[in-house]
Amino acid sequence: MTIDELRAAAAARQQTCAQIKKMIVSRLDLPIEPEWITDDQPLFGRGLELDSLDVLELYVAIEAEFGVALYDSDMSVFGSVSRLAEYVNPDLPKTEPGAGERAA
Repeated sequence: MTIDELRAAAAARQQTCAQIKKMIVSRLDLPIEPEWITDDQPLFGRGLELDSLDVLELYVAIEAEFGVALYDSDMSVFGSVSRLAEYVNPDLPKTEPGAGERAA
């Protein structure tokens, strides 16, 4: 990859992650600013502490906003904003092995 391609990929990742953060805060009515969520922050557990109802809301939001369907086998994409970004935009370079892979 050339430096310009790397810059374009980084810009696309940042844009996708920012869009996902805004969607999470808006759809779940979280009392925080989207910028407070880091790309690799866990969405469950000690991260944003989302629960199963939040996941259902995000399923609907992702399908509506990105036109991407999620299935039960895709739960790992909810590990972080970065993993969600890789799933909804598969052209982004991967940050973790196996992240962003879609089930066939």
